[in-house]
Order: sequence, then structure tokens, then C-alpha cells
Amino acid sequence: MNLQKLSPWNWFKSESADAPAPPSTVEPRRGELTPLLGMHQELDRWMDNVMRQFGMPSLESRFGDMPGLLQPRLDIAEHDTEYVISVEVPGVEEKDITLALDDHRLVIEGEKRQESRAEEGQHHRIERSYGRFRRVLDLPSDAEDEEIKATFDKGVLTVRVPRSEQAKASRREIPIQ
Repeated sequence: MNLQKLSPWNWFKSESADAPAPPSTVEPRRGELTPLLGMHQELDRWMDNVMRQFGMPSLESRFGDMPGLLQPRLDIAEHDTEYVISVEVPGVEEKDITLALDDHRLVIEGEKRQESRAEEGQHHRIERSYGRFRRVLDLPSDAEDEEIKATFDKGVLTVRVPRSEQAKASRREIPIQ
């Protein structure tokens, strides 16, 4: 029995492999209990592994590091004829985004450059937000990677990945009695 068919496709397996590994040990600060710290680290490692198995980002990438905060959120929809991937990149211009195909992996990279100024009387304020982001999506085996098309509109990158006819032929509806 092929157990792979029971689990959903993991679009993010290469992305979690690209993520830096968390440090294996952290030096305890004065007054901390070393066994308690070790147990805390082991629990964090265990939770990260569980989350990666379900295609979710690790706790470290979600809460621990600043580049993870710049990672754009995305939606993946599966239809009979195609996959539709919507990537939210507010404040990023189309010229600052690159989309590439690397060994059946879709790589979305870009850079956010934003600056706002406010001057009132003697108060001056300038806020800047700069940073690079990268998302790596493993395409399913039925994806037609030669036919991928992308559009950009109002801060949303939409990538359409057609599915092969072979996938449609192997799918059939089962009547409910």
C-alpha cells in the first residue's frame, strides 16, 4: 500500500530544507536551570519537526527571526485543470519580484523597499522598511511546469500552474448510493 497517497502534497518541503537549522545548544544564563533549558529546547525541536511534516513553517521562522516576518503569505488552490497560487506582496513593485523554476521547484524572490515621511512643526518622522524575501514551492508531479503563467495586480502575484491531462484521466467521480 502506498502511504504517500494518503498524505497531502507538501508544497513547502524544499523551503523548510533551505531554512537555517536552529542552534543545537544555547548557553544557559546565570540562575537558569540547565535541565529545564534542555527540556525546553528539545520540546521546541520536536514541535518544529511535527510542523514541518505537515508543511507548516517552523516556530523559529514564524516568531524567531526578522526575515520570517517579511515572508509573503500565499494561498494555493487546486482545481481540475490547474493550481492557482496567490502571493500577497503589498508595497512591492512588480519589477522587484522574480519568479524562477529550479528543478520542478517554483522560486519566488523579491525585495521590499518602502519609506514614509511625516513632518509636522518641529516633529520629523521617517520610517523605512527594507528586506528580501524568498519562497520555494515544490510542484506536484502533475504540474505542467513549461506552461506556468504569472500576473501581478494591486500587490498580489497570481501564478497559474496547469495540470497534465494524465491527472484528469486518472480521476473519476464515484456515485454515492
